[in-house]
Amino acid sequence: MAIIAPAPRTATARRIARSAPTAAPSGRDRAVDLVRAACLLAVVGVHALMVGVSVSDGSVVLENALERWDGFTVFSWFAQMMPLFFIMGGFASALHYRRMRARGASAAGYVSARLRRLLPVPLLAAAVTALALAGLGAAGLDPSVVATAGWRISQPLWFLGVYVLCSALVPFTLRLHERAPRATLLGLGLAIGAVDGLRLLTGVDAIGFANLLLVWVFVQQLGYRLADGVTPSPRAAMVALGGIVALVAIGASPANLFEALNPPTAALALLGIAQCAVFAAVRPTLARWAELPAVQRASDALNSRAMTVYSWHMPVVVLLAGLLLVGGSALPVPLSFEWWATRPAWLVAAGIAVAPVVLALARFERGPKRAPVTGIATAATRSAERSPLARAVLGTVAGAAGVLTVLVGTGALWAWIIGAALMGAGLLASRTGRAPATARPVQKAKATPTSTP
Repeated sequence: MAIIAPAPRTATARRIARSAPTAAPSGRDRAVDLVRAACLLAVVGVHALMVGVSVSDGSVVLENALERWDGFTVFSWFAQMMPLFFIMGGFASALHYRRMRARGASAAGYVSARLRRLLPVPLLAAAVTALALAGLGAAGLDPSVVATAGWRISQPLWFLGVYVLCSALVPFTLRLHERAPRATLLGLGLAIGAVDGLRLLTGVDAIGFANLLLVWVFVQQLGYRLADGVTPSPRAAMVALGGIVALVAIGASPANLFEALNPPTAALALLGIAQCAVFAAVRPTLARWAELPAVQRASDALNSRAMTVYSWHMPVVVLLAGLLLVGGSALPVPLSFEWWATRPAWLVAAGIAVAPVVLALARFERGPKRAPVTGIATAATRSAERSPLARAVLGTVAGAAGVLTVLVGTGALWAWIIGAALMGAGLLASRTGRAPATARPVQKAKATPTSTP
């Protein structure tokens, strides 16, 4: 599993550092930011294509329009961007946590800060979705259509639950990486392979859900290595692709890499290795594109609103399809010639519908301004910051449990209500006990100067 190029020697490391694209003034990498924005657009585009709404025998049919497409499997090998998304997220998380750690922030403080950034937007989306489903039910809409709408809207949420857990594990997994990068990847790879092997031997698919965390932590570790200037070699990428073919051949993974998400298989970890190698090869070119003013502005705008775009695009797209249906539009049958011919217009319409919602709600993603980290705390501050680890753990578990409830409940109204309540509890836990903004460091005697880390 851990097919990674050997760690560079000192001279090689210097060459990598000299050839690496120049980072943005903020310390961010423009090429990485561009890829993160592109992955987000790709995910939104694929999800919009999956929304199929039609009328059959007088009944409304809401379905995944691509499931019956003969070319869906081949398409998935090029459009499955989730491993690359997590790699870029790992890169950004490594830089972010290292900066916070250098300023004196604790691991618990980092996790709580991430929860305050990640949870507000999906919490609002879950609450609004619950209200909308309740309203549609009260209006007399076919309960099966309401249930299907709730399920379709909920499907992309798996990412949020996993991302919350992966973000909470950054302090731990980054430390493992810093101590033993190769051994960490090898251990994760072996664990992923063991889960897939056990699932294949027993025929119990539920065993595979252990990889729901292992696979994405693995590719996140690839992001840490990328942040250190270490990437898979082209040979490793070819071996990884060959490994995917082998897994498909023995039945350990679906050939369709979107189906390989549920449950995640080793194929996605191998795909992450290949995608990381491809990114390393085209990184200089991407860096030049990313420096173009228009591209830079678009990339920054998308990345600063990523959670809003991800949380709200499916509710908006499903609502748009419903409005077209209610408005009497003759919707083409999914996968028909007319359906394919109208997809460009549909994608543009979806983008136009999502944009104002994102602009209106992005303020929930920005969150409150963080107080500066200081090395000395007042008694009030120390009291307010009691049990930070317990709060961080509680917030993480509650937030992830909220998403899991919605998914296990297949998007039913009760699941959205309970899920929103759990997300709210997670957000509250991450905020409880924050130090007052007015707190000031205690000054020591002049004879003993102090410094702030």
